[in-house]
Amino acid sequence: MILFSGVCAVCYFVVSVRFGDLYMSDGLTSIGEFAVLSMILFSTGVMTWIYLNRRTPFYYIIGVDIVVLCVAYFVSSRIIPVNLVWVQGGLCALTVVYLVGLSIKERVHSYIAIILFTLLSVGFLYSNNYVFDDMLNPHQQVRIKVALGIEEDLAGAGYNVNQSKIAIGSGGLMGKGFLNGTQTKLKYVPEQDTDFIFCTVGEEHGFVGAAAVLLLFLALLFRLIIVAERQRSAFGRVYGYSVISIFFFHIFINIGMVLGLTPVIGIPLPFFSYGGSSLVGFTVLLFVFLRIDAGRRHKLQQG
Repeated sequence: MILFSGVCAVCYFVVSVRFGDLYMSDGLTSIGEFAVLSMILFSTGVMTWIYLNRRTPFYYIIGVDIVVLCVAYFVSSRIIPVNLVWVQGGLCALTVVYLVGLSIKERVHSYIAIILFTLLSVGFLYSNNYVFDDMLNPHQQVRIKVALGIEEDLAGAGYNVNQSKIAIGSGGLMGKGFLNGTQTKLKYVPEQDTDFIFCTVGEEHGFVGAAAVLLLFLALLFRLIIVAERQRSAFGRVYGYSVISIFFFHIFINIGMVLGLTPVIGIPLPFFSYGGSSLVGFTVLLFVFLRIDAGRRHKLQQG
């Protein structure tokens, strides 16, 4: 549930920032707010289905939302303009009341977690502007806007990403050959041996080399998942999935920022980026995890 909530928070933030200033044809409904509120209702229904194994609340929440939105859109387009954000907000409130009623009726306290998720999601939506405008530094705001396509700053904040995409695109299918990359060899791409090292792989070894690196990382992650699943102790399993999460987010964010899919935040690509501290850190994470797994097998042999 924590991982699901984190993914939802990222999606809410991205959608609200990217589409927050855009409005529908009626001039009243903010596309960003409407989309996020719709995502909150859908996520709430999904959580009742997955975590509580109850399909009826999911069907009620999604079904009522679709019917009410269709009626509201018809009224807004034919009779009187209606702000659909208010409609979605009211549906969120009704959903909370509905879940509270189910919790009391069925005496299932797990509904409380979903109710808190819904309320916190709505609160998170309307605190996004404060977080983005007042808590983030100006250069961080620019990087996020460039990554989301709100602004283009090819000579400033978007320079690294633009040169990186040029380098990867110029590599073609098979690449230019080892140490034959023009973009990287002539230093057009800053930090090409640390944060942007994946563009070097793409330019010198092409699509085939980049795909091979991704497949190796996927194989590593799947293998770690298998090892984590066979742990019998709670500590071993939690530590295993913590290691998997660290590797996954480093790989996803690093390759994503090289391709312009995520903001540039400067994190290394495991076992590729230059730097002794990152190499030692990732190695220690794997070593401790493998040592825990070896201890498990030793106990099985003794018992």
